[in-house]
Amino acid sequence: MDLPSVVVIGCQSAGKSSLVEAVSGVTVPRDSGTCTRCPMECTMSSNATTWSCTIKIRFDYDSFGQSAVQHQKEISFGPTITNKDDVEIWLRRAQTAILNPDISPETFHRKSIQELKDFTLPNTLKFSKNIVSVFLEDPNAIDLSFVDLPGLIQNEDEEVVNLVRQLTESYIKRPNTIILTTIPMSDDMENQLSVTLAKHVDPQGERTIGILTKPDMLSEGSVNARQSWLDVIEGRKHKLNHGYYCVRLPDDAQRAQRLSRSAFQRIAADYFDTTAPWSGVADRGRFGIPAFVTDISVLLVNHIKKVIPELRRNAEQLLASCLEEIDGLPKALDVDPQIEVLARVNAFCNAFQGVVSGSHSDKDLAQKNRACYTIFARKIRGTSPDFRPFDTPRQYRQMELLDPEELDQDRDSRVKIMGVYDVRKTITESIAWELPGNIPYEAKTRLIGQFTALWSTPAEKCLASINDVLDQLIQQLLDKHFGRFRFLQDLISDLIRPDIKELKDSAQSAVKGTLALEISPILAQNRRDYDDLRDKWLNRYRRARRNPGDRLIPAQSPPQTPTGYDSVFDSLPTFTRLEAPAVPSSQESNALNYLAQAGYRGITVEDLVRLTPRDNFEDELIVMADVRAYFTIACKRFVDHAPLKIHQSLHLALAERLSVNLLGRLIGDTNATGDFADRMKELVREDPGIEAKRVRLEATRVRLQEMKKKLASFAE
Repeated sequence: MDLPSVVVIGCQSAGKSSLVEAVSGVTVPRDSGTCTRCPMECTMSSNATTWSCTIKIRFDYDSFGQSAVQHQKEISFGPTITNKDDVEIWLRRAQTAILNPDISPETFHRKSIQELKDFTLPNTLKFSKNIVSVFLEDPNAIDLSFVDLPGLIQNEDEEVVNLVRQLTESYIKRPNTIILTTIPMSDDMENQLSVTLAKHVDPQGERTIGILTKPDMLSEGSVNARQSWLDVIEGRKHKLNHGYYCVRLPDDAQRAQRLSRSAFQRIAADYFDTTAPWSGVADRGRFGIPAFVTDISVLLVNHIKKVIPELRRNAEQLLASCLEEIDGLPKALDVDPQIEVLARVNAFCNAFQGVVSGSHSDKDLAQKNRACYTIFARKIRGTSPDFRPFDTPRQYRQMELLDPEELDQDRDSRVKIMGVYDVRKTITESIAWELPGNIPYEAKTRLIGQFTALWSTPAEKCLASINDVLDQLIQQLLDKHFGRFRFLQDLISDLIRPDIKELKDSAQSAVKGTLALEISPILAQNRRDYDDLRDKWLNRYRRARRNPGDRLIPAQSPPQTPTGYDSVFDSLPTFTRLEAPAVPSSQESNALNYLAQAGYRGITVEDLVRLTPRDNFEDELIVMADVRAYFTIACKRFVDHAPLKIHQSLHLALAERLSVNLLGRLIGDTNATGDFADRMKELVREDPGIEAKRVRLEATRVRLQEMKKKLASFAE
């Protein structure tokens, strides 16, 4: 939050330290060169009966100057000081502690000024954004709070020069900051870097106040210089909204006299009242520390009153946002770690069992697996034998399918188009010692082997897809039930990996075993369906031989390409027949009528082919029909059995053993790595990122709530 504040800036040797001393009434560290190497926040309160001073050091930044809210801390430094002479040494000690954040602050409590000057380590910081906070209770003070920044320097390493400049800019760029820039009258206004920086962030001079120092450095002969500075004080040059104040600060000889603050102020007042041209200025409130401090105090209070409503709104908004972020974090663990771990393991196992059985609200596994199996079935059906019962089969269309399920298929490019001569060649190559007129059984097994040999690839791809779906599910459940505790999640993942690998291998063996059953023996126990399919295919092949023109491919017809699917969910089957049942010609209708009159009822047009003379390729047609019928029987069997085997040997088996094996391995791991309670506590240790965020947000919440209280009390 951009809280109202007064910031004192100035170049080295501009009299800034003397100004701070004159305002606060205490001696601050001063040496040749740069002494102030971190911001000093000074708060003065007149609500006291005796003088006292307390010092704290506040760490808002890490050693690299990066904000570290989650590690922010404010430490009381030393005892309450009741002797003004002790303030300087304690300020030096506090600053040295700030510049050495890796060393305990108590280390510097007893060091002398010379020891502090000599204290330099390789990692000692040259400057720091962290703050020395000074709280003065002085019944003679005026209530005021200000921040004294390190003096702007030029004769140093570029890195150091830029660091101090960036520190100054970070303070004065805040809209609610009142900028006090100290300007030595012994130099020209145009040479002051502090003035340049103030103009850059406050071009209209609405929140900048000039503090002119060292007027006594202008000799009586510096007539032009005195007139020029008089023009500044009276507002004729370098105008600022709040104007300029001119102060005369004690020199080294006067400080050595150890006079009181009031004595110093009388000396300064006498100087301005008796020295021209200052004595001729009508507005006497522009000279001296008391007038300056009073005006600044009033200005700061009025500014605070002006922005209080906005600050309160900002505090409310920031606090609401902070609380919302805190609510978005996982709740802090408030149960025994052992109970927490076992409860999460149990919930994880139950969720997996529910997903596998389909009883869980998450149906993703079942739906994705069904889609994978649908693709698998379509691929298997796409390996159906492509028999075309003609001498030149490629000139004819593929035979229509008899089973509606076979309509949903992707034709495998490895399936050979076979005509009657191709089948005859297979029969001839299979002849051994069969009697004349017997078709070799091997011819059929060879043709059956052509399509079952194509089933391995779709089966392997299907299992790979199922494994991927399982891996995704496991990861989702791990994230859901253990994601908050990274160490526990990693351990559970490691503990279940052996079971998953073993059961994936088991599922692969089960699929291979199911495929082996389709390779040998060649078996079809469903005799009724087999005979029905065989007869239908044989009649269809015979009919095609009788009327080959019906199946001839027109010359202009483009080749057909299989339809692809963009995703597994586009593959759900839709059953529609390719053609209507065969319509008999007029001659076939007459033949069916004559046969019915003769008492042969129930005969269809497909049955008429049996009355025709035996085809020269009848044996080949029989082999085609046998193989084609067996494919339908075996295909239906395989596309059902393979998914069942996968589900049984992988998903159901894992669901059955997961809980027992996981708990057993968890206990075994715990016993191997030490005390059970300590191990459980370690496993549910919050993720470092979440823990750091929680600490940061809690620190922010506390600060915002404190701000709200202070803003409320100020308004009252």
